[in-house]
Amino acid sequence: MLKLDHQSSIPLRAQVEQLLRELVRRPEYQRGALLPDEVKLATQLGISRGTVRSGISKLVFEGVLERKAGVGTRVCPGHVESGIRAWRSFTREMAAKGIKVQNFRLDYHMVPANAEAAQALQLNSANKVWRLDRVRGWNGKPVLQSTSWFHPRLGLKGDEDFAAPLYETLEKTTGVRPHHAREEFLGTIANTHTAHLLHVAEGTPLLLRRHTVFDPGNRAFEFAEVCYVSARFTLTMDMRRGAE
Repeated sequence: MLKLDHQSSIPLRAQVEQLLRELVRRPEYQRGALLPDEVKLATQLGISRGTVRSGISKLVFEGVLERKAGVGTRVCPGHVESGIRAWRSFTREMAAKGIKVQNFRLDYHMVPANAEAAQALQLNSANKVWRLDRVRGWNGKPVLQSTSWFHPRLGLKGDEDFAAPLYETLEKTTGVRPHHAREEFLGTIANTHTAHLLHVAEGTPLLLRRHTVFDPGNRAFEFAEVCYVSARFTLTMDMRRGAE
């Protein structure tokens, strides 16, 4: 049963949007079933059709839903959700969803650390580090562009096989395992270079994720920036209440 809290201080429009996001995660809609139409949803929720339409339109704009006249509304094919819960290979996580990750681009070079990487890894900006640039996606479409800078302490040689899962490769070649990470999320737009790599229009909104990864000794060994095409991908976080 779909319900809204009409006594809540949260606007009904925002509640509808959140309800729709939860609704589209249900297996039947992920498999392509049509969502209930606007009239049915409005009747069930006790709100105007316009409020329902506004919520649906927001998700259509984001690329989560697609709407076809005379057919209905369903989850947009190719839109995938990934959760930040524990250390797990992105490739293997997508494989568990039946998605084969493709590498559209992979460059691996030694370069001077930029200002952000030098600060995160506690290096001098003159230090040279190994940088890994990748563009990955599925179904013939790039979904994310990532750049990782690695601390010289890892002793990387330049012949590592990063077509394989990243942290599995690092552990195999260096013995280092990730212990925890510091995450930062920002909104950004595609510049000319990124737009070309991700096959989107220049100025397209992107989700920028920056993370610094630490070993069990609390030493940073990777700083990464990842740009996601939000119309093709949703990143979620699983939060739990800690002990008081």
